Amino acid sequence: MSLNPRLEAVTERIRTRSQARRTAYLDRMQRAAEAGVTRAHLSCGNQAHAYAAMGPDKDTLAEGRAPNLGIVTAYNDMLSAHQPFETFPDIIRNAARKAGGTAQVAGGVPAMCDGVTQGQPGMQLSLFSRDVIALSAGVAMSHNCFDAAVWLGVCDKIVPGLVIAAATFSHVPAVFIPAGPMTSGLPNDEKAKIRQQFANGEVGRDALMAAEMASYHGPGTCTFYGTANTNQMLMEFMGLHLPGASFINPGTPLREALTVAATERALAITAQGNDYRPAGKVLDERAFVNGMVGLMATGGSTNLVLHLPAMARAAGIELALEDFAEVSELVPLMAKVYPNGLADVNHFHAAGGLGYMIGELLDAGLLHDDVCTIAGDGLKRYAQEPKLKGGNLVWEDGAGETLNDRILRPAADPFQKTGGLRQLAGSLGQGGIKTSAVDPARHVIEARARIFHDQASVKEAFRAGEFTEDTIVVVRFQGPAANGMPELHSLTPILAVLQDRGLKVALVTDGRMSGASGKVPAAIHVAPEAAKGGPLAKLRDGDLVRLDAVAGRLDVLADGFDARETVEADLTGDAYGIGRELFASFRESVGDSTKGAAVVV
Repeated sequence: MSLNPRLEAVTERIRTRSQARRTAYLDRMQRAAEAGVTRAHLSCGNQAHAYAAMGPDKDTLAEGRAPNLGIVTAYNDMLSAHQPFETFPDIIRNAARKAGGTAQVAGGVPAMCDGVTQGQPGMQLSLFSRDVIALSAGVAMSHNCFDAAVWLGVCDKIVPGLVIAAATFSHVPAVFIPAGPMTSGLPNDEKAKIRQQFANGEVGRDALMAAEMASYHGPGTCTFYGTANTNQMLMEFMGLHLPGASFINPGTPLREALTVAATERALAITAQGNDYRPAGKVLDERAFVNGMVGLMATGGSTNLVLHLPAMARAAGIELALEDFAEVSELVPLMAKVYPNGLADVNHFHAAGGLGYMIGELLDAGLLHDDVCTIAGDGLKRYAQEPKLKGGNLVWEDGAGETLNDRILRPAADPFQKTGGLRQLAGSLGQGGIKTSAVDPARHVIEARARIFHDQASVKEAFRAGEFTEDTIVVVRFQGPAANGMPELHSLTPILAVLQDRGLKVALVTDGRMSGASGKVPAAIHVAPEAAKGGPLAKLRDGDLVRLDAVAGRLDVLADGFDARETVEADLTGDAYGIGRELFASFRESVGDSTKGAAVVV
């Protein structure tokens, strides 16, 4: 089917808006590509330093004719999603050697876990870690020894940071290699139930610990459809993974075969061959529109509304909130994966997964097929799935129909006709809400506001029994300039308890929520943020606030609101400790959430 004309109009609007920035970007990419293989311009001394520890590959590197891959890795063994990457460099080096190339670990990047820092001071470094990752990857790639790069990362800020770096090194082909999700453990809905029981005082910490350990139980990505797995979806929709690579479990023969194949593909798309595919060519406006389509069709994480504009800016492309809003209106919600449903990503993959979904969206005219991907031209090949047959990796057509319509539905018969994210605007500013997991009966909440300046105060009020009526909980001074824009996911269990007691509740904040959140209506990323004098800084306890996800509105219903003085908060408590003082310059220079809350782009 031909491309939906409204989707084409969105793409053209982005193209026009980005023309000057993108033209300059492509010009820089062209000049860098024309300079030729980078190692040819290094002195003998430069090269000797670069190859000294490379053992059997030293002579091949010194000859300078074989392509050399740079490995940028987010490995650490505290993150289950990144622990499998410990063995990937050896797999990649061996595969490169067999294919006539070489590979070196160019450098590592930090990778923090929001699951560990959730509700803790360290969460205030979380969003900024994306820009640190981009900077760290830039340092790794600055050695200028690499004909292509393979990028090892999975989780929340890691993939966006790596994409920013890959886009910046636009002339270098970029292949992203995932580690895959952990096998299914305790169902996510059971884990959430026990969290609420603990918040309500019904079970003890021993029961909570047992549930958490049974859910997060082994190597691989957490199995709910949060930011980490949304990242993996994006890498396929945007053509940076091999088809079908995202949701293959770690430690399996198919996982290793895909890592080998990704290495071989990276070697095949360098400027030294006949199929040069630089990162800047793959990352065009069509790729980003395809990413937004995937975000809406899967009901993905709200964090990507921050990350995609930052990633796009690194590639010379300007995304606006209106683009997300219009794509959401066009794209049906085809998947129900926790927190939007009971299934996890393993169940989603077994039901047909991304291959089925991409095929359906292409047939519906809701994806650009005419794109450059690392696998070849056209997105249709991403409707295929990888299999091992006789020890050989092959790609075959995926399921022609959903294998479980409680998890995955066709575009013509979706769970809902519009995407899982909505943009909000009104007298309280601009923001967003994830509607895919929220009961439609709660898409409109009108209630008196209760104002807080941190998460701890909300929890104290809950423990004191202060929430006895319908309430819109406003947690302000949580934006990027205030304290780094932490996720407020630790509020989800107590707000869910209030909701289950029959109260109408919602959260309004200039901070973020986890990609795992969704049951409670939450207007997030509200901009301008309170620390910059945004409307949230004028709210008072008792103001009537209306959150209307149907109409896309976020308003205060109070006379004389605009004439009020803004409140200022003492933010010194968020400025020191757990490394926060190191990020003072980030807080001072960070852009607005509407532009991706970025420092480096």
